Amino acid sequence: MKKSKGISNQMDMLNGSIFDKILLFALPLAISSILQQLFNSVDVAVVGRFASSEALAAVGSNSSVISLLINLFVGISVGANVVIANYIGQGKTEKIQDAVHTVMIVSLISGVFLLVLGLMIARPILEIMGTPKNVIDLAVLYLHIYFLGMPFLMIYNFGAAVLRSKGDTKRPLYCLIISGVINACLNLLFVIVFKLSVAGVAIATVIADGVSAVLIIYFLMNEEETIRLRLNKLKIKKSELIKVIKIGVPAGLQGVVFSVSNVCIQTAINSFGSDVIAGYSAAIKLNTFAITSFSTLGNAMSSYTAQNTGARKLLRIPEGLKAGIVMLIVVSLPFFIAYFVFPNTMMNIFVKSSEAGIIDVGRIFLKIVTPFYFVISAKLTFDGILRGAGRMRAFMASTFTDLLLRVILAYVFSYALNSEVGIWLSWPVGWTIAAVISAVFYFIYYKTTIKNGAN
Repeated sequence: MKKSKGISNQMDMLNGSIFDKILLFALPLAISSILQQLFNSVDVAVVGRFASSEALAAVGSNSSVISLLINLFVGISVGANVVIANYIGQGKTEKIQDAVHTVMIVSLISGVFLLVLGLMIARPILEIMGTPKNVIDLAVLYLHIYFLGMPFLMIYNFGAAVLRSKGDTKRPLYCLIISGVINACLNLLFVIVFKLSVAGVAIATVIADGVSAVLIIYFLMNEEETIRLRLNKLKIKKSELIKVIKIGVPAGLQGVVFSVSNVCIQTAINSFGSDVIAGYSAAIKLNTFAITSFSTLGNAMSSYTAQNTGARKLLRIPEGLKAGIVMLIVVSLPFFIAYFVFPNTMMNIFVKSSEAGIIDVGRIFLKIVTPFYFVISAKLTFDGILRGAGRMRAFMASTFTDLLLRVILAYVFSYALNSEVGIWLSWPVGWTIAAVISAVFYFIYYKTTIKNGAN
């Protein structure tokens, strides 16, 4: 690849030591994801502490709906990351340029589509989910405002995927820090000072998303030449779009199915009343911090695997897995200790200490789920390698097994126990079976491709 002018933040994942490369790549990515969830959770924390339990339930219960609508397109951004990383490994400058401009056009189209779709179906989908009458109007209001920021959110996600494809995880992190601080400050201003409750946190989110989109565009337009965004070259290259879709759509469908399962589970939870909804909303926010952190390691493994696959350095992939396993243990342990040992303290972040019933709901959820963090983090690491290697069928098989089992078992267990605790028990079972399947698919890939490629 020709040497390019401009800002260079590319990480060499093809040569030298492996552990520190993955660590330096994954650490900013993990921090970014944690901060993204943290700043999103400010919405829940602020309304939970300074508004009402109905406002908490309204904002918290919307997470599954939002994920349902956006995950397909976020998955396509994962496809963009893998395709561009593969081209970088091959040194195909022209292909990199075509892919960058294609995915950024797709990001804008996706954002506008989601804006319109979100406004149209917010109330119907919440009604289908059985959202309580004392919550639904606030939930609809939150969604209507939130989806105004969809173009911004898509531009950031796709732009960040472009930067991460070359090993640059630092500048997406900078974007999140700046936009997150803005979001947190505006949340407090709009809710505490202006008493805007649910509307206030939604408006703050839209503004913060706009800031992150502007920043990511600025970075891309001032990038080194091979990956620089030029507005006059924005167009969809059919061949590159197809490649991105082949990898991105299965990843997105994973997210969609995941969200559908969460919507089904949320529907079951809604039948137990607003206190259980509020307790679950707070606990699932805590859980999402952990799962997102584990997912970032999987995303790091995808970029690492894609670059080394493109360069035909296949023997570096199992070495990368060893480094990933060590890191997943290091990442999982603090979450397990915090949530399992101090569940009430963690719930107090989102819920007033006087709301004992709500806190108890979240405490039981965390006690059941957190011992299996080591299992799900291992699954996500295997999935990252399979995705980076283009083994999407294997990736989807394990994921869909997890999600299908979780939904079925949630209804079976909750019916058998006549309690929301039955829903919580579905997580560990689904995670364990899916992790075994992912591990099997990885070892098949190792024996059939990596070992043969090395011979």
